Amino acid sequence: MTDDTRAVVLASGGMDSATAAYEAQTRGYDDLYLLHTSYGQNTEDREYECASALADHVDAADFLHVETGHLRQIGDSSLTDDEMAVADADTDSDEIPTSYVPFRNANLLSMAVSYAEANDCGAVFIGAHSEDFSGYPDCRPAFFEAFQRVIDAGTKPGTEIDLVAPFVEWSKTDIAERGVELGVPYADTWSCYRDDEPACGTCDACAFRLEAFQRIGERDPIDYAERPSYAD
Repeated sequence: MTDDTRAVVLASGGMDSATAAYEAQTRGYDDLYLLHTSYGQNTEDREYECASALADHVDAADFLHVETGHLRQIGDSSLTDDEMAVADADTDSDEIPTSYVPFRNANLLSMAVSYAEANDCGAVFIGAHSEDFSGYPDCRPAFFEAFQRVIDAGTKPGTEIDLVAPFVEWSKTDIAERGVELGVPYADTWSCYRDDEPACGTCDACAFRLEAFQRIGERDPIDYAERPSYAD
């Protein structure tokens, strides 16, 4: 039987998943099982450091690090393919960005559900949000609803694992505001698609993050090679 005080959190090392972990705790999930994957992304070392730090911050019941190099072998993403450049930010574009890793969330959620089932966890949390699903098809509410049906159909009898995407209708700004309220240690999170340190400040992930902090009147605590004037 699943335990409603236990939850798996997909911990990327970024601010969304860190906020999701703190949100899970506020919802009564006292024992968090953090799952972090390295799939050949440009900033995998820094992301691993941040995910490890998050496990310490939330006093995680367990921290599982999995190598998923097949996503790099498959390629077709600027995060994993050295032949593809990470594009500069275009926050108004409706096109699927080159940073999209084909069907990545299905891969990650499959592992998270296995991890949850093995540890009798009652939920899997993922930090996807509305600005993600405007560009990434595997961040859409319909995808998570469909994956919940996969979980229900594919786990053993008596297993009840809820797929929770608490921010799926939220903006990055909403997440930053909630995270500050919850005391999320954003200095130990990483969003940049290009560099381990300092963050570039000009890719999509940096732009969305910097704009979110600017909109809530807070200064982003990490270092940037280039911090746009609007974010000072």
